This record gives sequence, structure tokens and C-alpha cells, in this order.
Amino acid sequence: MEKLPISVSMISGPEVERIGRALQSVAEWTCEIIVVLNHDANDGTEEVAREFGAKVYREPWKGYLAQKNSAADKSTQDWIFNLDADESVSTELRDELKNFFSERANRERFTAISFPRLSWYCGRWIHHGDWYPDRQTRIWRKGKARWGGIDPHAKLILDGPVRHLKGDLHHFSTDSINRRLQKIIPFSDEFVLQNSAASTPGPFDLWLRPAWRFFRAYFIKLGFLDGWQGYYIARHTAFSTLVRYAKLREARLKQKIPPTL
Repeated sequence: MEKLPISVSMISGPEVERIGRALQSVAEWTCEIIVVLNHDANDGTEEVAREFGAKVYREPWKGYLAQKNSAADKSTQDWIFNLDADESVSTELRDELKNFFSERANRERFTAISFPRLSWYCGRWIHHGDWYPDRQTRIWRKGKARWGGIDPHAKLILDGPVRHLKGDLHHFSTDSINRRLQKIIPFSDEFVLQNSAASTPGPFDLWLRPAWRFFRAYFIKLGFLDGWQGYYIARHTAFSTLVRYAKLREARLKQKIPPTL
């Protein structure tokens, strides 16, 4: 199979159970695979990555932005594809990419490529609500983009036009409700840090904002078509929103000097 001028760029922790699926989906048609692996990941992830021809670099964790940029900097091909260990490329997306690169005009005109991401959650593909199409810009011409944003929410900063494809990037999200619940605490803590200068949340933030998040995801974005999983995702999103603003309000109250007895 003819390989495309793409370097797959991946950062990873201990992902021995998932990284194989991700790399298998790209190994046959991309020219290079770069994996920057956390230096303390000793569960066999490195061995699996090397089985698919990956060049593995061990580095201490520097945060999402620095780690992603480090992996991209090691790429040698004309185009870079940032792929996570819990993702895989669908047949439809692979074929679209082949068509894109078969036309020289595309390679010269566009700086980056985006596509929808389809998540698998609790035994079902989630086609509606806040989780889809979840469009991702993950492929770019080398030297024309850089990861920016605020950890842990990395954002690709681009210089040039983007080609939008239709094929899905498959995302194998957290595999249980417990694991998703466990993410609420660190994500809400990060939210409080990032909004340290914001005003104290009021009734709108604590009541209307979470209610709106549920209504939008479940009714407007048709989350109800995804069965009980769609209902749970909408409820979880609303609850996560409440937790974030409640913790921000809590932080504000702690900053106040208690009244004298």
C-alpha cells in the first residue's frame, strides 16, 4: 500500500491496552510514527508501539501543550497527524485522506485538515448531543501550525485554510461511568485555576447554566436519539458544569475574611 507523506505524532502514558488499535489504523499508509512516551510508563506500551514501527522517545511529563509540540517537532514528513492512543482512523477517513493527497492542488492550497470525531461510550456510538460531530483539526503541513491554548485544553494555532472531510475519527472514550466521574475533580480544579480572576458565580451560573447545558445537549442537539447513554451524557455534562461553578464560588468564599465573633 502506497504510504502518504504523513508523520503520526502521538503522546502517551501507560496505554498498553489501547495504543495498538490506534497505531494499527495508520501503520500501513503513513510514512512515520512518532510516540513521545512518559518516562514512567512501564506497562508495555513502548513494546507495543515499536511493534508497529514507531520511533519511541521517553520524556518526563511537561504538560499537554509542551508534550504535543515536542512530538510534532520530531516529525520528518511534510504533514503531521496528531493521533491519541484512544483513537483510530476509520476506513472512510483513511480513503478520504488518500484522495486528498492524490491531488497536488490540495497539498498546495490547504494548510490543515479537519474531520468529525465519533465516540464509543458504554456500548454505543454517540451520534448526537455535545459529543458529535466534535470536529477536530489534527493534520497540518509541517511548519504551519503549533499547539497553543491552556493546559489541558490544547488548541492548534494555524496559519492557512483548512480542508473539511466527512470521514470519522473513532474515539474510544472512557470505558466506564466510574472513570468519567473521576475526571470531574481534576477538570473542575483546573477550571477554578484558569478562572481565578473571574467574578463570583451567581444563580445564573449555578442553576440556569447547568440546566441549559442539559437542554441543549439532550433536546436541541438530539441527544435523546442516543438512548440512555445520550441521557446520561447530557446529565453528566450538566452536573460537571454545576460542580465547576460551585467550586469557583467556594474558592471565592474562602478568600473572604471571616467575620469577627
